[in-house]
Amino acid sequence: MKTALWLYLFLFLAFFDLHAQYPVLTPFAISLGAGPTFIGWMMGMYSLTHLPGNLLAGVLVDRNGSRRYIVFSLVAAGAILLLQAHVQLPWHLLMLRAASGFVLAFLSPACMTLLASLSSDATEQGKYMSGHGIVHTLASVVSPAAGAFIVAKAGYSGTFTTLGWLLIATGIMAFFSVPAPSRHILKPLSSAPSALKVPDKPSIPTKDDELVSKRYYLLPFFVSCSQGVLFFELPLSQTGSNSILSTGILLSLLSLGALVTLSMLFLNRLSPGGRIAAALLGMAISFFALASFHRIPTAAILFMLGAAKGVLFPAMASLFISLGGPGRMGRTFSMQSIAMSLGAFAGPVAAGQLRSFVSPYFIAFLLLMVALLLLPPKNTGKLSNLTSKWNGRAA
Repeated sequence: MKTALWLYLFLFLAFFDLHAQYPVLTPFAISLGAGPTFIGWMMGMYSLTHLPGNLLAGVLVDRNGSRRYIVFSLVAAGAILLLQAHVQLPWHLLMLRAASGFVLAFLSPACMTLLASLSSDATEQGKYMSGHGIVHTLASVVSPAAGAFIVAKAGYSGTFTTLGWLLIATGIMAFFSVPAPSRHILKPLSSAPSALKVPDKPSIPTKDDELVSKRYYLLPFFVSCSQGVLFFELPLSQTGSNSILSTGILLSLLSLGALVTLSMLFLNRLSPGGRIAAALLGMAISFFALASFHRIPTAAILFMLGAAKGVLFPAMASLFISLGGPGRMGRTFSMQSIAMSLGAFAGPVAAGQLRSFVSPYFIAFLLLMVALLLLPPKNTGKLSNLTSKWNGRAA
């Protein structure tokens, strides 16, 4: 538990730092002379460069443990932010965002693997993932408004400098506090005396199981697409002298909605498949309301959208833990991060190209409805086995 608390502290500081940039980057790029299409590519490039980092992280985290990659990711991202404070041209910002996307690709697989390896019990793992979501959401509740406030007081350069040094300091703290690989990477194997023995008959997944497992990776892709659309369109839709502050407040309300449902820990006892379906439907309805019902306050819709996200992400994490297992969780979370990176690249790029023809929010609605339709049927082999096993452990 002590390890989890330390990790939650570092995650809070890291997520605070990263989310504080969301209401700032688009106005900063506009101040450099960038247009909507370029901004879409800038946001998408950050996610695209996640891919090589995710591919490396999946193997390296399983082999060497999480600590060195957590430290590297935080310190390198902080150094890039210090350089970002002195950007003069849009292309400079594009290059630095691409570099930041690569180094931060190691952070999520490393942290998720470390948290998942703290327990081999499904319910406990679900609680750890909910704790991760709560910390993430707490940071994202206060950070967008805080980032907008820092910009108002210190300007763009001062904001990036402050956030950069905070990331570097967090990385140094993680170096001394996150456990060494030998203390956590083998933990799931210690529950049985024969854990180090090679099983006589290793289980071989069927074709149906492999198909369902691959279909699950479409979920983070479409969800990340919709999030990329939101982070692209929301700052552009806010106008006036206080646009940065209003964007920050709206993003904070989005995270506040997620915090409400993440705090409902009893939801971990429900099957992940049901939670995922309900959350996808709620997110799709929220995006449709943003696109079509302009009389409904944006703040109320974003709060409901955040509440659906708070249900979705712990449920997805629980299923990916079940799809992985000891010694493979790094690869599993790496594949999840790759799917999310591809989605976060495609979402804002598509929104930037199609914004003149259709509301980007309607694009997000369609993506989420496709994700809902692609959910494996409840009686499909792998999903049925995972749900039955989850219900048995949670009982």
